[in-house]
Amino acid sequence: MTQPQSASRPPSPPRVGLFVTCLVDAMRPSVGFAALKLLRDAGCRVEVPEAQTCCGQPAFNSGDTADTAVLARRFIEAFEPYDYVVAPSGSCVGMTRAHYVEALADDPAWAERARRLADRTYELMSFLVDVMHFTPAGVKLDATVTYHDSCSGLRELGVYAQPRALLDSVSGLSLMPLEGNDVCCGFGGTFCVKYPAISNAVVAEKADAIDRSGARLLLGGDLGCLMNMAGKLKRKGSRVRAFHAAEVLAGMGDGPAIGEER
Repeated sequence: MTQPQSASRPPSPPRVGLFVTCLVDAMRPSVGFAALKLLRDAGCRVEVPEAQTCCGQPAFNSGDTADTAVLARRFIEAFEPYDYVVAPSGSCVGMTRAHYVEALADDPAWAERARRLADRTYELMSFLVDVMHFTPAGVKLDATVTYHDSCSGLRELGVYAQPRALLDSVSGLSLMPLEGNDVCCGFGGTFCVKYPAISNAVVAEKADAIDRSGARLLLGGDLGCLMNMAGKLKRKGSRVRAFHAAEVLAGMGDGPAIGEER
């Protein structure tokens, strides 16, 4: 289930339900506030449903379809009232768009509700570019950056050009190519817990490639991946700092980086 690469601008202002995601809520709230600012700047009326919880991806990836279905129903109920659902995570959006119907396959009525909501659910960068045709204004950051394309966002949602188009509007920012930008960082949700040795070997290669890029900042669109890479970079003594792309686009790229929160 792939998102369209372009769409007509919706009637203004569209009502958007912001899905914050578990990691952002617990580990890096500034990403949620950055997403909120960008959506409002793009002309959206944004609400954050208090009933939202986990999207169910950890359970689904572990084969627990029954609990995934419970979480999927809760997500659908919380976000159905909105014109669009937007999250700063290709991983979580990939789960809702590509796998809810599978998790609810034994319940056709709920599976249909999941299918309808999936058509209105977007990763943040894709929504800003493909739906709202938004370009940030007045954002400045004198920095060399490189960008990692997370697996779910790239492969399940087709998110590649959108973050680069948005970052191109940031004055003073220079984007450096990243060798293996489309290669997994080794996080993989529960993969890094089940197979820590493999995960560590993968992220070690990724960290070396990031250092070779010559960039000062590492950007991406999924906090899990960014936390994994930031941790490895710090352990190897690298001076590269990591941010979610939304933070840079919202003018927060000069604050504490991921792993530096105080």
